[in-house]
Amino acid sequence: MHSLLRILRLISSQLRRENLHWVAFVLLALILMAAVAFWYFEEKLGFFDAFWWSVVTVTTVGYGDISPATPAGRFVGIALMMLGIGFLGVLTATIASVFIENKLMENKGMKRVTVKGHFVICGWNFRGCDIVEELRADQKSKDVPIVVIAELNEKPLDDSNLRFIRGQVQPKVLERANLKEAQTVIVLSDDRLDTHVRDAKTILDTLTIKSLYPEVYVCVELIESKNVEHCQMTKADEIIVVGELSTNLLVQAALDHGITHMITELVSNRYGNELYKIEPPSSLVGLTFFEVMCELKKNHGILCLAVENRRSHKLIANPDAGYRLGPEDELVVIATSRPELGN
Repeated sequence: MHSLLRILRLISSQLRRENLHWVAFVLLALILMAAVAFWYFEEKLGFFDAFWWSVVTVTTVGYGDISPATPAGRFVGIALMMLGIGFLGVLTATIASVFIENKLMENKGMKRVTVKGHFVICGWNFRGCDIVEELRADQKSKDVPIVVIAELNEKPLDDSNLRFIRGQVQPKVLERANLKEAQTVIVLSDDRLDTHVRDAKTILDTLTIKSLYPEVYVCVELIESKNVEHCQMTKADEIIVVGELSTNLLVQAALDHGITHMITELVSNRYGNELYKIEPPSSLVGLTFFEVMCELKKNHGILCLAVENRRSHKLIANPDAGYRLGPEDELVVIATSRPELGN
């Protein structure tokens, strides 16, 4: 309903801007005048039938259920057809142009978005398409709107639930992306820049986002690990060092052959088992980690790997068997799909 009202307001403003609202008024007056004249000359018809005939005639539908029987009625029909088709053509062409212009502006990234609870991707590189595909593959985010902020000429992907804002990470651009209502922001490295300045731009963009919207969760992509400390000063929530990650995986592949196949499977939402962070049901709170692990594996086929405190964000991988699950703890698990354990 909100979208329909917005489109109607847009059509109305477009008509007024082009001084075509008078065309709509004249067309309506022409239909009413023709209906009155037809009703007057065709004495056997009621006014509603005359109005119906006037609308059908001016829109060139021509059902033929009502037709003039008198010369005066036929003259009214001729005048209505000659005048009405011109006014109607101008009006329908204007309305069509509104929808076309609206779509073009959206693809060019010139429109403000009004979605809420969305993901925002700042920047665009060769990993952008894969990021969108991974988000769409997860049950939690497959229907969540995605907004891309980038210096591109047009929308990078043909996705009906993906919006595009053209520009850099600046206050006005972030406002157009409705960042205050976003749930997560992903800041990508700019591949067009030299290696030495990529991270500097990423850190600056992150600082801009966190200074304006400190509550939004920001995940940052860095190229070099030496810049992590600088990025932490921006209050980024999670920092992924692409170079360091690939280096560590190569070393693991050399030491334990084939282990990276499992890692690749776990970090992809598109196939196999995945890593998830879930809130445990109340029935598991107070149990030891060993008991929780056995319970989840036995009844749900889920492998529990770690515990993270929701308040302190402290992650404990493979806790001691006697560690007792607290009310603020969340579980990091491996499962084939996002678990729904209930309470």
